[in-house]
Amino acid sequence: MLFKNANIENGAVRASECSTQETADCKAEEGLLDMRVKNGKFAEIGANLTPEDEEEIIDLRGKLVLPPFIESHVHLDTCLTAGEPKWNMSGTLFEGIETWALRKENLTKKDVKDRVNRAVRLQAANGIQFVRTHVDITDPKLTAMEAILELRDELKDFVEIQIVAFPQEGILSYPNGKQLMVDAVNMGADAVGAIPHFEFTREYSVESLNFAMNLAAEKGKLVDVHCDEIDDEASRGLETVAARALELELFDRVTASHTTAMHSYNNAYVMRLMRLLKMSRINFVANPLVNTHLQGRADTYPKRRGVTRVRELTAEGINVSFGHDDIFDPWYPLGCGSMRDVVFMGLHVCQMMGYEDIMNAYRFVTVNAARTLHISDRYGIEMGKPASFVVMDAQNYYDALNYNSPVLASYRNGKKIAESTPGAKTALF
Repeated sequence: MLFKNANIENGAVRASECSTQETADCKAEEGLLDMRVKNGKFAEIGANLTPEDEEEIIDLRGKLVLPPFIESHVHLDTCLTAGEPKWNMSGTLFEGIETWALRKENLTKKDVKDRVNRAVRLQAANGIQFVRTHVDITDPKLTAMEAILELRDELKDFVEIQIVAFPQEGILSYPNGKQLMVDAVNMGADAVGAIPHFEFTREYSVESLNFAMNLAAEKGKLVDVHCDEIDDEASRGLETVAARALELELFDRVTASHTTAMHSYNNAYVMRLMRLLKMSRINFVANPLVNTHLQGRADTYPKRRGVTRVRELTAEGINVSFGHDDIFDPWYPLGCGSMRDVVFMGLHVCQMMGYEDIMNAYRFVTVNAARTLHISDRYGIEMGKPASFVVMDAQNYYDALNYNSPVLASYRNGKKIAESTPGAKTALF
């Protein structure tokens, strides 16, 4: 199969801004390249490739081609439950947790699998092929964990699901929490989670992180901590996460998600903390949609934006990706599984609206997210790697973001798994 005239990761735009001798991209007319796919992998990428005998040819006509989108932080087990059994009227994280605890009482494996199947198809239609989901294990029956482990295998040809064993109500603060975490990991969870800011005490917070990090090191698992998702500047689980990642040599196998308290830390503390963060090499995930909605609820005015220091972390060379977090559940009453919405909101609240910021923003939900999920070795539009990519109805990512361009097609290992037909809009004057 030969894909002609692909604008790979804004390559045509870069080519238009340089002479034909400056870069390899410029050797292609208008910066467009061809991609040959064989046996589900990129066999050749270059300018003006000659079709082989009886080879299927698809002309992309200069459309933007990106690696598949990655959802690096979502809760599939809670998706599509908003209003059940009640609405989160305060809009706070804590009422969301209380509401989910009520909904969890009626959880069945069928219920979880039906909802997750619907959510994953929404994601696939939006070009998502990799999902890291946090699954609540503060449930003596581990119902959701069992259901999503089954779905991970059932849906593997269409989406790769990575599972974090997530203690929504705490490890130390929930009955038998440590054993439930061990059980979930032994069942097949890919990563160990924690929620230090929700534990009863500071001592519990530190002990829960020590337990989670040691367990991950022992079992060879990744780590993804819901870390300091609160407006309290005294919530400083992040320093413990980074220190343990460094000491246990887990490094980039560790992710700190949310870290919204970081927007309330004083700058002198952040300057000291940044040294440890760089040494630890941990990843960060920001969730602009949900945390802009949840945070600052105790503020009158001025109100805090509620998102971690994305610009500052990125400037220090620290890996940051974006996640949707919640899809129509007790914490967020909207959501259709589109990573475009996440990026769009993230650029606004993080004040990253320069031209290059916008053009490169796709990296938060592609290559940066691949580093977070620890899959970079088999991800990306490169020869020899799986032929997985999306085609967008735009010439570059700036236009794709600005005009909310649809994903025309999503290919996984050379096979089309989703497609859409763009609608036309015409002013009648």
